[in-house]
Amino acid sequence: MSAPALPHWEETPADLPGAIREVKAAIRARIAASGRTVEEVFAAVERRVEAEVEQIEAARARGEQVWPVIDYADIAAGTVPAGQAELLHRRGCVVVRGHFDRDEALGWDRNIVEYVEGNRFFEQYRGPGDDFFGTVGSRPEIYPIYWSPAQMQARTSDRMARVQAFLNRQWKYDSEGVRWFDPDRDSLYPDRIRRRPEGADSAGLNPHLDPGTLDLWMTESYQRAFRHLFDGSVEAYDPWDAAYRTDGPQYPGTTMCSAFRTFQGWTALSDMDHDQGVLHTVPIPAAMAYLMLRPLLSDVPEDDMCGVTVNQVFPANERWHPLLVRALAGIPDVRAGDSVWWHSDMIHSVAPVRRQRGWGNVMYIPAAPWCPRNERYAADVRAAFETGSSPSDFPEEHYERAWPDRFQLADLNPTGRRGMDLAVA
Repeated sequence: MSAPALPHWEETPADLPGAIREVKAAIRARIAASGRTVEEVFAAVERRVEAEVEQIEAARARGEQVWPVIDYADIAAGTVPAGQAELLHRRGCVVVRGHFDRDEALGWDRNIVEYVEGNRFFEQYRGPGDDFFGTVGSRPEIYPIYWSPAQMQARTSDRMARVQAFLNRQWKYDSEGVRWFDPDRDSLYPDRIRRRPEGADSAGLNPHLDPGTLDLWMTESYQRAFRHLFDGSVEAYDPWDAAYRTDGPQYPGTTMCSAFRTFQGWTALSDMDHDQGVLHTVPIPAAMAYLMLRPLLSDVPEDDMCGVTVNQVFPANERWHPLLVRALAGIPDVRAGDSVWWHSDMIHSVAPVRRQRGWGNVMYIPAAPWCPRNERYAADVRAAFETGSSPSDFPEEHYERAWPDRFQLADLNPTGRRGMDLAVA
C-alpha cells in the first residue's frame, strides 16, 4: 500500500492555521502508514541527536575546541587530514585558517570604510531595513552594502572558489539519478557586511536557522527533501543529501533566501576573540530532523509549528528544543582573513557583548552552488548588480545606485561572470 499523499501549497497559504492543522494531520497519517507512531520516530531522532549533544558536552568538559579548524593551504593542496574532514562532516561547521592573507583582509576592511564614507553613507542611512537585524542594537551594525570592490574581489577570488568547491563536495550532490548541483561553480550570492566597533554593546541574535519557514513542511519539493522524516524511515535521513532541495520555491519574507546554500559563511575582516559576541552554532546537522518532527508531538497546539511562521526566521529555543540548545558552541578566536562556515540547516546565534574588545567586522559570503534554484536567482542578482540596487532577497534600500566607485561589469573575472550567468570570453 502506498503512503498517503501530503497536501502542499506552493505559495503562502491564505489560512495559515488551517494549513498547519491539515499538513500536520497528513504527516501523522503518513508516518502511521509505515507502521510506526510519531512518538516512535521522534524518539529515534532524539536518541541520535542526544548522542551528538553528549559528545559535544564531553568535548567542552575536556577543554577541547568543538569547531573543526582546517588550514586553507591543505584545502588548496588537497591534503586535508582525514580526521579533520570527518569532524567537519560530523559537526557541519568549520573555520578555514588563512583563507585570505591577513593584510589583504585588513586592506579590504579599510577599503569598505573608504567606500561608505566617500559616498556619504552615514548621512543617507535610514535605519535597519528589516526587523531581524534591527534587534542587534548598534547603529548600524549590518551595513546594507553589496557591491563594494572589496566584497566583489573576495566573492570572485580563486581562493574563495576553492573553499566553496571543497565545502560543496561535503554534500551528496548526485543521488536518485540526478545531479542536483554543480559543486565547482558558485552562483555568487551577494550579502551584506557587519562592522561592530571597539567598545560597542550588541544584543546579539537569538538561536535560529535560515533555510525557510513553513515552506519546509508545506511545499512539494521540501516534502520530498524531508521524505524520510515524513514517511517513518527516519534512520535513512541524510542531512547532506541535496535531493529535491535545489529547485523548489520559498515563501517570501524580509528574511528569506531564494538561493540554495550548502553552507552559510563569513570572512573575517578583523581579529576577533571567541568571547566577544561571536557566532555560535548547534553543530549537529541531523538536528534538522528533530526540528521538523517536534511540532507533531501532542504537547504542541494543532495550529502551531513550535513558533515557526512566515516572514520571520525559524526560531530555536528552550521551550521547544532544550536538548538542542545545550549544544550551542562558539567559534574559536579568528584572525582577519580566516573564514567561518556552517551547514545551511544549522541552528546558529550571535552572543551578546558589552564594551567589545577590538572590532568585529565580517563580510557574509556563503557557498551557493549552481543549480536550477540559484540559476533563477542569478538573473535577479545580475539586474541588481548592473544598477547598484539591493538584491531582491533583501530590503529595498538601494544606497549604492549612484555610487560611482562600486564594482562594475567590466571588472568581473571569469569566476564572477559564471556566477552571474554571463558569457565568459
